[in-house]
Amino acid sequence: MNLGKWLALAAAGAVALLAAAAVRRRAAASAAGRRFLAHPTATPGVFILAFFVTIALAAPFVALDPNSMPGIVDLRDRPPSVLHPLGTDVYSRDVWSRIVYGARISLGIGALATLVAVTVGAGVGAVAGYFRRWVDAALMRLVDVGLSMPRIFLLLMAVALWERVPLAPLVLLIGLTGWFGTSRLVRAEVLSLREREFVAAAQALGAGPARVIFRHVLPNAAAPIIVSAALGIGNVMLLEAGLSFLGIGVPSPAPSWGSLIYDGWQHMAAAPWTSTFPGLAIALVVMALNAVGDALRDALDPRQEGP
Repeated sequence: MNLGKWLALAAAGAVALLAAAAVRRRAAASAAGRRFLAHPTATPGVFILAFFVTIALAAPFVALDPNSMPGIVDLRDRPPSVLHPLGTDVYSRDVWSRIVYGARISLGIGALATLVAVTVGAGVGAVAGYFRRWVDAALMRLVDVGLSMPRIFLLLMAVALWERVPLAPLVLLIGLTGWFGTSRLVRAEVLSLREREFVAAAQALGAGPARVIFRHVLPNAAAPIIVSAALGIGNVMLLEAGLSFLGIGVPSPAPSWGSLIYDGWQHMAAAPWTSTFPGLAIALVVMALNAVGDALRDALDPRQEGP
C-alpha cells in the first residue's frame, strides 16, 4: 500500500474520531439537561431569575419613571400602598419602579462583567494548558499575583483615579479583576483534554493551535466555564452593590440596587422599605444564581451516571 493510501486511511480515522467525539458531546449535553431539570434547586432558581429578567426587560410597561418626584413633600417616605406597592423614598420616588429599573443595571453589570471575566479567564487558561512549558509558567505566575491581591482592593485603587467612574469602565474594571479563578479551572481541564484522541486527530488533519483550542478543546471544557459564570454573576452583583453603597459604584441617579440601599439606609427608622426591598432583591437573585450554579455543577459533572 502506497503512502497516499496510508494518509487517506489516517485522515479517515481522524475524521471518524472527531465525529464520534461530537456525537458523545451531544449525548452528554442531552443527559446533562435532564439531570439539571431533575435537580431540586434548579426550578426555583430558574423561576426567580426568570421573574427578575422579565420585569427588567418589561420595565417601561410595569413601572413608572424611576427618577420621577411627583410630590417631594406630600409623597415622601410613604409606606407600601395600592398606588406604590413598595412605598416611596425620601424624594417621593416609587421604590418598585426603582427596583425594576435597577434590575436592568444590576443584572446587566453582573452579566457583562462576568462575560468579560470568563472570556479572559478561559482564553488565558486554555493557552496556558495547551502550550504548557514557559507559557504556562508565565501566565500562572500572573494569575498567582492576581489571586494574592483582594479584588476589592484592586477596584478601590482603580476607582481612586476618578471621582466618578462611568458605567462602561466600571463593568470592564470589575470584569478584568475577576478572571483569575476561571483561568485556573480552565487550565486544569485543558491539561487533561489536550491528551485526548480527538485533539490528536484534529492535529493530524492539520488544524493549527488556535483552531484546536477554540474549535475542539474549549467546547469540551464548557462545564467549568458555565458553572463559573453562573456563580460569578452573583459575586459581581454583590461587589457592585458594595461599591455603590460606598458611593463609588454606579453613578447617580442611575438606580442600581446597591445605590438604592445607600439612598435609604439613613432613613431606615422612618422608612425601612427603601433599603429592605432592594436588599431582598439582591439576596433572592444571588441565592437563585447559586442554586442554578449548584444544579449546573451536578448536571455537568462527567462522573454522574444515568440519563
